[in-house]
Amino acid sequence: MSQRSCLSVILAAGEGTRMKSALPKVLHQVAGLPMVAHVVKAAEAAGASGLALVIGHGADEMRKAAARFAPKAETFEQEKRLGTAHAVIAARAAISRGYDDVLVMFGDTPLIDADALTVARRRLAEGAAVVVIGFRPPNPAGYGRLIEKDGKLTAIREEKDCSEEEKKIGFCNAGMMAVAGAHALKLLDAVGNENVKGEYYLTDIVEIASAQNLDVVATEASFESALGINNRAELAQAEAIWQQRRRHDAMLSGVTLIAPETVFFSHDTEIGADTIVEPNVWFGPGVRIASGAKIHAFSHIEGATIASNCDVGPFARLRPGADLRNKAKVGNFCEVKQAVIEDGAKVNHLTYIGDARVGAGANIGAGTITCNYDGYSKFFTDIGEGAFIGSNSSLVAPVTIGNGGYIASGSVITESVPDDALAFGRARQKTIPGKGKELRERFASAAAAKKKAAGADH
Repeated sequence: MSQRSCLSVILAAGEGTRMKSALPKVLHQVAGLPMVAHVVKAAEAAGASGLALVIGHGADEMRKAAARFAPKAETFEQEKRLGTAHAVIAARAAISRGYDDVLVMFGDTPLIDADALTVARRRLAEGAAVVVIGFRPPNPAGYGRLIEKDGKLTAIREEKDCSEEEKKIGFCNAGMMAVAGAHALKLLDAVGNENVKGEYYLTDIVEIASAQNLDVVATEASFESALGINNRAELAQAEAIWQQRRRHDAMLSGVTLIAPETVFFSHDTEIGADTIVEPNVWFGPGVRIASGAKIHAFSHIEGATIASNCDVGPFARLRPGADLRNKAKVGNFCEVKQAVIEDGAKVNHLTYIGDARVGAGANIGAGTITCNYDGYSKFFTDIGEGAFIGSNSSLVAPVTIGNGGYIASGSVITESVPDDALAFGRARQKTIPGKGKELRERFASAAAAKKKAAGADH
């Protein structure tokens, strides 16, 4: 198997009208990744060394997206949509290079299991010319049935053409196939369009291959793996299945999820053993969490790195570029963006830290803001080791707070502070005895006069 070359032809040209979206259907996301990118990952995991994306609707957008998630893939445009076999033939230039195996996949099946593809390739290695991947849906109504005889697949019968006996068959066509490269073009070129719609159907190669005494067999994938997405309700169903799988894997790998059904992962979330995740936490793309961290409830994390034994939340937001080092703490209602929080530093509550470094062991008081943006450009704030930033302080970047620096509460700091210095940046307090009583009496009199005047008007 490992020595056999493999091309994956992924059909991604459909308009997806039932999605009711300007975005090409296969670019709608599951776990933060386009559906078709999940299919690409499965193909690569099954050993595909070549990738051919057959595109149509939104071709330019598809090419741009493919450059991100499949930079080595070739794209082939199907200008007229004349059926599935016609779509595969659009990739003739890639197929003709002589791969041992050709996998035909669909860009709207994001849950396809790489193991199902590997099994199909193994049957090709054992001598089959065509391998059809089937599945057993809870209700087979509407699906094409796989007709088998003596262990061989003889036909794929659309339900409208099935006899009453054939309709009882629960083994259905998932659409995906593996075809021996030596026969692929010959079989595809033999497909005709003598049908009501005048289209070229990929399923016809089963009977064509059988008529040529080539071995055609079926393998079985799970219903979930074969699930195709046609509308947003099915997209949500796929997301739910993906998340359930990922939560299960996380818990088996040593992660505690207190309320698993409320935690949402991204396709690339990395999370270490002995991490505890409380309810209602969302992980966006690009999150890496080392072992022993604790993520409290209602936190929102994306593009962030969290080292061992960090403490995050509740109600914390870590945005891209947030980098928490060992035993750092970011507490409730704090936001961190493009900033390093070094070992043991604490950003406890009601604070914004952006474009900054918070040195090891520093303490950031409640309500602190790094004022990093002047409406045109971003500027950096550097807070030294062991510094103490008093509550309700504004650090106007660019500014440096030295190691051990102490910022008095309520300060606006516009100039750098040396190591171990104390800085005040606020107006001096003035206290006037009796003035509070005088103001209350004045305000009460004014309010009474206003109320009396309003009554006279009525």
